[in-house]
Amino acid sequence: MIKNYFTTAFRNLRKNKTHSFINIAGLSVGMAVAMLIGLWIWNELSFNKYHQNYDRVAQMMLNQHFNGTTATSGAIPIALDAAIRKNYGSDFKHIAMASWTDAHILTVDEKKLSFDGTYMDSEGPEIFSLRMLKGSRHGLQDPSSMLISQSVSRALFGDADPMGRIILLDNKSNFKVSGVYEDLPANSSLHDLRFLAPWDYYLKNFIPERILSDWGDNSWQMYVQIGDHQEMSRVSEKIKNTILDRAGKEDARYKPMIFLQPMSNWRLYSEFKNGVLTGGAIQYVWMFGIIGIFVLVLACINFMNLSTARSEKRAKEVGIRKAVGSLRSQLIIQFYCESLLTTVLAFALALLLVLPFFNQVADKQMTILWNNTLFWILCIGFTLFTALIAGSYPALYLSSFRPVKVLKGVFKAGRLAALPRKALVVLQFTVSVVLIVGTIIVFNQIQYAKNRPVGYNRNGLIYIGMQTDDLHNHFDALSVDLKSSGAVTWLAESSSPTTGVENNRSGLVWKGKDPNMTDDFANIRVTMDYGKTVGWQFVDGRDFSNQYLTDSTALIINEAAVRYMNLKNPVGENVRVGKKEYHVIGVVKDMVMSSPYQPAKQTIYYITHEDFSYVIMRLNPNQGAHEAIQKVENICKTYSPSVPFAFQFTDEAYARKFSNEERIGKLASLFAILAIFISCLGLFGMATFTAEQRIKEIGVRKVLGASVFSLWKLLSRDFVSLVIISFCIATPIAWYFMGNWLQNYEYRTTMPWWIFVIVGTGAILITLATVSYQSIRAAVMNPTKSLKTE
Repeated sequence: MIKNYFTTAFRNLRKNKTHSFINIAGLSVGMAVAMLIGLWIWNELSFNKYHQNYDRVAQMMLNQHFNGTTATSGAIPIALDAAIRKNYGSDFKHIAMASWTDAHILTVDEKKLSFDGTYMDSEGPEIFSLRMLKGSRHGLQDPSSMLISQSVSRALFGDADPMGRIILLDNKSNFKVSGVYEDLPANSSLHDLRFLAPWDYYLKNFIPERILSDWGDNSWQMYVQIGDHQEMSRVSEKIKNTILDRAGKEDARYKPMIFLQPMSNWRLYSEFKNGVLTGGAIQYVWMFGIIGIFVLVLACINFMNLSTARSEKRAKEVGIRKAVGSLRSQLIIQFYCESLLTTVLAFALALLLVLPFFNQVADKQMTILWNNTLFWILCIGFTLFTALIAGSYPALYLSSFRPVKVLKGVFKAGRLAALPRKALVVLQFTVSVVLIVGTIIVFNQIQYAKNRPVGYNRNGLIYIGMQTDDLHNHFDALSVDLKSSGAVTWLAESSSPTTGVENNRSGLVWKGKDPNMTDDFANIRVTMDYGKTVGWQFVDGRDFSNQYLTDSTALIINEAAVRYMNLKNPVGENVRVGKKEYHVIGVVKDMVMSSPYQPAKQTIYYITHEDFSYVIMRLNPNQGAHEAIQKVENICKTYSPSVPFAFQFTDEAYARKFSNEERIGKLASLFAILAIFISCLGLFGMATFTAEQRIKEIGVRKVLGASVFSLWKLLSRDFVSLVIISFCIATPIAWYFMGNWLQNYEYRTTMPWWIFVIVGTGAILITLATVSYQSIRAAVMNPTKSLKTE
């Protein structure tokens, strides 16, 4: 019996090739989108689950109050380590302090390579359950040993055994390899962690004694694993006042409160506003999940519409089957078998679609789990579910025909029978229009932020991270050589790149400051030619200059700082930074150094001669970039031969700030195009059967003198009306949801009316283009062919 059902279903597919192609193509695209989004969501939800203690690991976070707002950060003071261990040690299984992950030079013999790594407490490998290929997780207990990843081992030692071999770190100290761990996967927050050096060595060689008891220097990280019988929320509440209870009067003014951020939240729930967790990437998981469901529903709607549109052609078949004794349940099974066969073929085609392209667009490394039993079980379930959804309405509708009416020839579907199909078409185009409007607004927001004035000249600007002190120690000679070569016009040292702020400062004092105000400034240490190098723009005052000996205590602030400090005439004002008095000599336009979607932070710039991390250079515009970079590399290697040359173009680094939104926009546009494609397939099929159904009417109208244009208008009008209704429904929906999305950005665009006009017009034109082929084909047909049987 089952074999007969599928045999009949296969014959129907072969007999109606156009109908079958539209159904299989539409379902395959819909299923491919749903599968890809499902894989993407699985990848996101499984983030960090590589680590065995995923549900019990957390990062220590800190809330501080600055002038009425609360800032959240993962930077904490070293002093917290001893306090947590002493007072709350029983609540934790492991505690590990760590520096920030940064690029370091690893040298073995003549090999000098740069890898990202960190200094971490010996308990860190246990917290993150590193999978050791050689050695053990306890390797960091020896302050002269380090752990390296498998990729670092291959790069430095090839196939040789690395255990016990010596690595020179940053041209300063030798460490013995005491363990090799498996590379962390792409869906781990620690993916870039290529080596671990001992925290004890870091404390001894880089941290002054006074810092160990300084509760206001928030420059490090702490990771913990709570005890086996502890609750994360309870432990977090228990420790929250640890810093506040021990900080001095000045530091306590900022009301520091610590809390635990579980590893399960690191990826999807990482955004804080005013000290409150507000969400994060989880919004995109929900958004794409909903899109996947809707795109699959669009494909199922095509199947329903095309199957029911052919109801009159299948009516006699149903009537005869019922007349010879078929039960309605048997007919329902027959139609479900047709749906299942179509869905299976669509699924097979979907497996072959677009995964490599999707990986490129989504910046993922996803693969189809061919050998995973659970994957195939889910795929079978997914296929059966799709077949059930797509085939339910046709099976129930077609099997309900009464054989007496059908076989007498008096059965007509009637106008009301088309209402469900029309409603489904409206739903299809409503979803498509919302997706298109959303995509345009996403790209409009990105372009709006890209066009924002950045307050300096990015063109021809590069920066080099100083991994050793070589360039700093020879900076004057380096400057002379680079300028003499003609490759560089200006260069300067800075504590932060032009595309980021790596240090903040509080406790500034100026005239008129509210004594109760808790201030917070971006803190940029620079050398004399910084302004000439970046090309910043002055609103008031002047730049730093060697002609003024007093510029060693000069301060330049941005416009945001002027507003923040409420200064009427800022130039000449005195400001105390730490224990040193400075005087403001100039005000520059706000430089967009952090997020391009947020207002520029109040920033101070001042001259120092130490604590620099970057060399910033302005390339000579009269030389080719490649030639200039080659000269820069050769000269830098003269002064720092042991460090691999690496640089960043500022404009490229700035462009990467838009990568997340651009990726979301590309994904949304891909899904919008596929949704339109599926909807158009459905329209084409509906137009085909409408033209067939009204062929005699068209013949009569042509005999009576109707023109091709009037017939085209007659056949297209109904479809255009449905699209206009869809547009009217989609507009407020898109307006509401995209308006809420834009609220995530303080620097945001508006939603101009022309976007909706363009999308509405485009939807109508696409509809006309889709149905016109069948409409015109029917309109130009010789009426004698359709009326010869009358």
